[in-house]
Amino acid sequence: MKKQDLPQDESNLKSANMTEVVYVTDENDNYTTANSIGWEAKKLALEESMDLINERIAEARQNVADQTASPIIYFMELNKMDLGVLSAYVGLWQWRVKRHTKPKIFKTLSDTVLKKYADAFGITVTELKNFNGK
Repeated sequence: MKKQDLPQDESNLKSANMTEVVYVTDENDNYTTANSIGWEAKKLALEESMDLINERIAEARQNVADQTASPIIYFMELNKMDLGVLSAYVGLWQWRVKRHTKPKIFKTLSDTVLKKYADAFGITVTELKNFNGK
């Protein structure tokens, strides 16, 4: 694609004050890089991804409200983490983190363990303990 033909369609990248570096050809047909704020296909893909993420967050919130999951699930989804990432942040085995996502087990966790989770999520222990999904 020629540098002058590079699309600059409004997308989620622009709203986040970001650009994407892409390879284009200049006026001498040499490859170079240029910044783009997005194009239609990328915009649609990003919007669909964000919709799916927001659905997962809403589902996690409802599961916490229904007491079928602990607040760890909600904050994990909100911060776009999975078990592997979260376990690395808190320094616990994945099986232990998965166990802590059960409401019955979550209620028995010490403040020391909860502090690890709260720090990983950028919240306080009180916020983590008191989150009920509503």
